[in-house]
Amino acid sequence: MKKNLLISILITSFFLFSGCQTVKNKTDAIVEKENEKLSKYIGKSSNELRLDLGKPNEDFKNEKGNLELVYKTKKYGIPCERRFELDTNSIVIGFE
Repeated sequence: MKKNLLISILITSFFLFSGCQTVKNKTDAIVEKENEKLSKYIGKSSNELRLDLGKPNEDFKNEKGNLELVYKTKKYGIPCERRFELDTNSIVIGFE
């Protein structure tokens, strides 16, 4: 009886953990695709960024003195925040 219970617990655990791994793989793929899409703005002007993404929700100078543009959206009820860092020439030098 205990052996059957142990086997049942092991099988259930296996399916639960493999399901979590599938979700993680899908999220990683989505993040990678998003990073590819956003990396095209590196080296581009802030005007190009604003033409494509619109007006940012926030803009401020960071601790390095560079301008940061923050875009906030919601997709399927999940909040998403994209930050772009611009150098003194208004060229995109990074994002997160």
